[in-house]
Amino acid sequence: MAVGILLVGGFGTRLLPLTNKTPKPMLPIANLPVTEHQLLAAKAAGITKVVLATAYLAETFTPYFGDGSKWGIELKYALESEPLGTGGAIRNAAELILSEMSENEPIVVFNGDVLSRHDLAAQIQLHQSTSAAVTLHLVNVEDARPYGCVPFDENGRVTDFLEKMEHPITNTINAGCYVFNPQVIQEIELGKVISVEREVFPELLKRGRVVQAFVDNSYWLDMGTPKALLKGSQDYVGTREFIVGKNSKIYTSAKISGASAIGNDVTIGANVEISGSIIRDGVTIAQGCKLENVFVEAKTTVTEKTQANGAYIANGEIIPLKL
Repeated sequence: MAVGILLVGGFGTRLLPLTNKTPKPMLPIANLPVTEHQLLAAKAAGITKVVLATAYLAETFTPYFGDGSKWGIELKYALESEPLGTGGAIRNAAELILSEMSENEPIVVFNGDVLSRHDLAAQIQLHQSTSAAVTLHLVNVEDARPYGCVPFDENGRVTDFLEKMEHPITNTINAGCYVFNPQVIQEIELGKVISVEREVFPELLKRGRVVQAFVDNSYWLDMGTPKALLKGSQDYVGTREFIVGKNSKIYTSAKISGASAIGNDVTIGANVEISGSIIRDGVTIAQGCKLENVFVEAKTTVTEKTQANGAYIANGEIIPLKL
């Protein structure tokens, strides 16, 4: 068995203004919050207990997810009153589960802004078979310059953690899903600001501990920008022109395409054209609008004949996005 910690406390600065009212892990991908996609992946890998490590807009998670029983998962909530870094957040959340765990039961840590379809069960299995201190999901990218890169040897043992560089020595990067031996997390000082990527992992290497690489190049996306969020939603809608939630009304003359996601209780008027967009719950779009690659905030009314491309629309405002 394994338990999970999901880091959902970030401010989502790169996603502004989308995160003004909604924390980034609760933003919708194909009509489901990012966090829900991650919980479904955890459940599929056999994880039935997860701690949500919350901070920014923490109060938005509990009304939606409750105790997790709807998903067959036991959910707990850890509040981070001030930013503690990834290591501090993990240690804070682990306080809710460490006393209940067996000595070597793996703890799987998910970053709240990553969409991944990698084989999590295989990652956990590799971690256990190698008796690693931590096992990292790694992916290969065409250009590793925007990321730190993670070289490893012929046995899959990580040899270094390198910061962003102009000429990376490998195109293998940290994909943001970690399987920990619980003892490693216990060694992190409670209440201290610390980064697992910059401090904990390099220190493990210095001490000769096994940091195992799990390379899986399945679908992976850092959805930390509006462009990436729209792409992620389109990817999860797939080959369909659009998906639509419950109790939504769409005029027959409306045209919706580009793998758009239309939420619940949405009204779309006559001769509206929508492509490649995310329309949140409770939105009303009046007749004659043309919207492409837009994110429409929940309960927004879009007035007649509005035209927008690459924008955030809320409360009468149309804010251009860098796409």
